[in-house]
Amino acid sequence: MPKEATQETEKRGRKASKETRRQQLIEATIDSLAKRGYSETTMADVADGAGLSRGIVNFHFESKEKLLVATLQYMADEYAAHWRATREKASDDPARQLQMLVAADFDRSICNKRKLAAWCAFWGEAKSRPTYQALCGARDEAYQNVIIDLCAALKADAGYDFEPHSMALGLSAMLEGLWLRLMMGTENVTRETAHLAATEYLASAFPKHFSREAERSKRPA
Repeated sequence: MPKEATQETEKRGRKASKETRRQQLIEATIDSLAKRGYSETTMADVADGAGLSRGIVNFHFESKEKLLVATLQYMADEYAAHWRATREKASDDPARQLQMLVAADFDRSICNKRKLAAWCAFWGEAKSRPTYQALCGARDEAYQNVIIDLCAALKADAGYDFEPHSMALGLSAMLEGLWLRLMMGTENVTRETAHLAATEYLASAFPKHFSREAERSKRPA
């Protein structure tokens, strides 16, 4: 193999290794946040959880704060990619898009106790940390604008008597509340029962587009 090709292969290997290590540390951070909470999570906990040396943690992330910001950025990007991909799979029908977006919020890839606990840890700190507010806010604003547009489209189609911004806010707040109940284990809530509650909301808010019988037959992935 030519020298240039060998060097390029080695370079790609080092890059892949660096990305792999960073991902290991981010996943270990999510685990620690879920297990210990925000204030009790340390760089040492993350290193032990990832099975790596503490020096490796310091090499990739100079401080706990930088590690936590990277973790929140990863989770925000993952959530955004998830709902955007879900919307792309839907037809142009606004009702179908809204239905799939609601179901996507309870997909086990993003809706599990581990990640919900990590989200709650960050939400608890966001008020006093502008960086967290910015990351969470960017995620919320883009998603919320899509929900507003879909609510407006359904109103125009069926002549509903609601204000799209208020309806979208209520829908988003309801979904976030169900996430909190799932994280806390309140009232034996499961992903399936939470999704059912969300579909009941859709049927009540948009009765000309969703039927309770049809929605109850669906289950989140």
